[in-house]
Amino acid sequence: MLVVGLGTLVVPFDSSVNVAFPHIVRGFDLPIPSIQWVVIAYTLTYAALTLVFGRVSDMLGYRLIFQIGNLTGAAAFLACAASTEFGWLLASRVLQGVGAALALSCGPALATSLYPEDQRTRVLGLYTMMFGIGAVLGTVVAGQLVHYFGWQAVFWFRAPIALLSFALTWTLPKGERRGQQTFDLPGAMLLVVGIAAFLAALNQMRAPGWGLGVAAGIAAVAVWGFVRQESRVAQPILSLRFFRDVDFSLVTGAHALISLSGFSIMLLVPFYLDRLGGLSIPMSGLVLGSSPIGIMLSGPLGARLLKVIPARRAALLAAAIMAVAQIAIGSQGEPARIPLLAMAMFLQGCGMGLFQVVCFDISTATIPREDRGVAGSLAAMTRTVGVVTAATVLMLIFQTLRAVGASRGLAEGEAFLMGFQGAFFIASTLPIGVVAVGLARGWARRG
Repeated sequence: MLVVGLGTLVVPFDSSVNVAFPHIVRGFDLPIPSIQWVVIAYTLTYAALTLVFGRVSDMLGYRLIFQIGNLTGAAAFLACAASTEFGWLLASRVLQGVGAALALSCGPALATSLYPEDQRTRVLGLYTMMFGIGAVLGTVVAGQLVHYFGWQAVFWFRAPIALLSFALTWTLPKGERRGQQTFDLPGAMLLVVGIAAFLAALNQMRAPGWGLGVAAGIAAVAVWGFVRQESRVAQPILSLRFFRDVDFSLVTGAHALISLSGFSIMLLVPFYLDRLGGLSIPMSGLVLGSSPIGIMLSGPLGARLLKVIPARRAALLAAAIMAVAQIAIGSQGEPARIPLLAMAMFLQGCGMGLFQVVCFDISTATIPREDRGVAGSLAAMTRTVGVVTAATVLMLIFQTLRAVGASRGLAEGEAFLMGFQGAFFIASTLPIGVVAVGLARGWARRG
């Protein structure tokens, strides 16, 4: 788990980039909305590729794909740090997304393959904890790194970690390649195009025009083609028969919504702290670490909880915690009440971490063990789609409401708060909706 954890940590360490958002904006002389491209270039790439690489890892072996991910990530971190133009930074973030997709596609499968099946939930709890640890350390370390070395440091400090993980992976079992397997290339291409076009359509919502219609049309055709392709091939990228289980489909979709709502912290709170927090950069990093601390603690605790209550009931609890926390964060004003903000962010992290454990557990329990790369990738992909959607939709909501406030004659700080609070209150409706649907499905009464 230490070896898998090191290779996994570099992905949630990307929370350090969120701390650097204001400094990247100033360093490249960008308007605030442009920062979404730093998120989108990275997360769109690994959202589109994770499930495909999950299938590849099931075929070629989890260790091999994990090692390639480590090397690709190390190269991308160095390229990001060396960027002197915004376009260069975005291209390097795409390469970083490839590395993340390779590592995330097989991380859960690699971890669970090292232990007996009766330890699966516990291992997944520890794997989720790794994400929390990485996000916590990322925000805490980022404050110091940006303060002393500039925004570039949030990238280059991860390269040695990725290389160390690569060196240590040689101590893990090689694993076996599955024979008599074929790769569904048409299905893979349709999936990548469908996800990428869908997320591109979301981005076009900021300035609706012909591009929005084209992207939405491509996404619809690609998704239709993917469903048709997967239903007729013997060895699909993702077997659609699993989605006949209504609760499995709902939990998978809810994971994307929970992730969308939860990313509001990393997207908007850095700007709130920068404008109204009155904190130093290192202290802002510590405050941002409140949510990841919740994720870190709820990973192993969530695994223990699933031994006591059914997974779907735990999903209800996690969504309810998320809803309360989002409303509390959206209630923040000026001056900033940092202790209350940190407590609400911690609670939000607990809800997110618990829901992630539930989603990993349900996915790996439903999909056969020999396809565990696909199972883990499905949970990772839904989370990533939620994050990328948040980077576009929540920023659009924030900017729209802020503009409305400015048009009404509000001062800049008041208009900023109008956008900030509105975005969080709207985000809170997503976990509330998950609770409502779960109750309607009877999750509170059964497993």
